[in-house]
Amino acid sequence: MTHIGYTLSSEEHEPNDLVDHARRAEETGFDFVSVSDHYHPWVSAQGHSPFVWGTLGGVAAATEAVDVGVGVAAPIMRMHPAVYAQAAATAAAMFDGREFFFGVGTGENLNEHVLGDHWPEHAVRLEMLEEAVAVIRKLWSGEEVSHHGEHYTVENARLFTLPEEEPPICVSAYGDRTARSAAEMGDGFWSVGPQETLETWADHGGEGPRFCQLHACVAEDDETGVRTAHEQWPNSGLPGELSSVLPTPAFFEQATQMVSADDIREGSIMTGPDAQQHIDSIQTAIDAGYDHVYVHQIGDDQEAVFDLYREEVLPSFS
Repeated sequence: MTHIGYTLSSEEHEPNDLVDHARRAEETGFDFVSVSDHYHPWVSAQGHSPFVWGTLGGVAAATEAVDVGVGVAAPIMRMHPAVYAQAAATAAAMFDGREFFFGVGTGENLNEHVLGDHWPEHAVRLEMLEEAVAVIRKLWSGEEVSHHGEHYTVENARLFTLPEEEPPICVSAYGDRTARSAAEMGDGFWSVGPQETLETWADHGGEGPRFCQLHACVAEDDETGVRTAHEQWPNSGLPGELSSVLPTPAFFEQATQMVSADDIREGSIMTGPDAQQHIDSIQTAIDAGYDHVYVHQIGDDQEAVFDLYREEVLPSFS
């Protein structure tokens, strides 16, 4: 079964608006919503970055049935994994009776260096993530935990508020090494756009929900969509490892000067009013092996994507 979802874009909207967007997404008929865990937006033009774990409380109160995920958090530096364990357990308990998905990854310097910690190379961050996930699982047991590891220390910690069922930990992976590790430590897979690493993950025993995010700017015409996406989400055009190593929105703004409107037009962002483009892109992700596909609407006009999906896109997958 395929689940179609909607992105709560925390980099672009204030927390009360995100709560309202979650309510509207549920009314529209989306199966789930997912929200990112950022300290900064990618570029200043996006304008926001509220604390996701506080925002989720509002989402829980404003919605009734829609499933919810965090896609994705990096429980390695900015907050200790013991704190993430408590945050995710509390959120899952608040969505009692619904699925809550805890997406994790090795993170970006943009968000994780803010306490002054050294930003290590990816191999070290992956080791940290593996240990962090192990700590989180220990704490979700409800037992008192002491842990003295390579990267983290926990002393006499016990979580008293736990959901009835542990939320699946879905690991983000963009390379084969991470995909193999994700298959070992995770309960699912998370990515932006269809990734070939999904096959590596599956070949190494990966099981569970498979998430794929698609970017869009539904607008009255293609040019308006391209212009809005270029202004609000130019970071989508950055190549390679830049997104994981640049430290501030100002650095992203400098780097995205290399990204032109033509790059956006020729890239993977869906622009304009064409519902078939969305239907085809979702189907491509499904054919690649994803069972949770969700769309990120760039810009202020969120009603445009609600209208398009309610009237044309979601009925194609019912």
